Amino acid sequence: MSALAGAAAAVVALVAYLVPPTPPPQPPSDVVVTTPAPPPPPQSDTVVTTPPPQPSSPDPVTTRPAPPTPRPSPESGEPQPPAPSPTRAVSAVSPLVSVVRPGGCDETATALTTYRRNAGTTRSGQAAAARQTYQELMGAVLDAQGAVGATISRLAAEFQELNFRLTGMTGGDPNQVIADINTDLAELKRLCESG
Repeated sequence: MSALAGAAAAVVALVAYLVPPTPPPQPPSDVVVTTPAPPPPPQSDTVVTTPPPQPSSPDPVTTRPAPPTPRPSPESGEPQPPAPSPTRAVSAVSPLVSVVRPGGCDETATALTTYRRNAGTTRSGQAAAARQTYQELMGAVLDAQGAVGATISRLAAEFQELNFRLTGMTGGDPNQVIADINTDLAELKRLCESG
């Protein structure tokens, strides 16, 4: 038995001689450690946590950190969560809803603006402007209905009468017709604004 134990000791001594010795551990200053790149700047509504620093290892093998998890860029096709918006009070009436004026109102307003611009101070200029307004009001009455249409029709007849009185085709005071025109204009304004 002792011969067998002696042979085993000789084999162990031979293996120990052939295998190089383990190098002694190096000081930490020689250890190569890579640090992860700093994360991209955080978005305003995203919370980013930084990984804890990795401790230095006495092992001379270079350790590689796990690759950072890719975040979708704003250009990627993935939908981004909507940014919260400040709360605003919503008015009961939407400003996009506009009041629709009855037919003939806008055309009549345009005809009356033209009359005021073109009438001038002479009887002949006022007569010509009254005749032009009569023709425009007859076109406007085609788009009007109900009380609006009846008022525009009366105004057209009154401007025709004003033209006749200013040119001398009929007798009478033109100021009486102007008073009737002003009364019907106030009525038309009320009808057009009430829609």
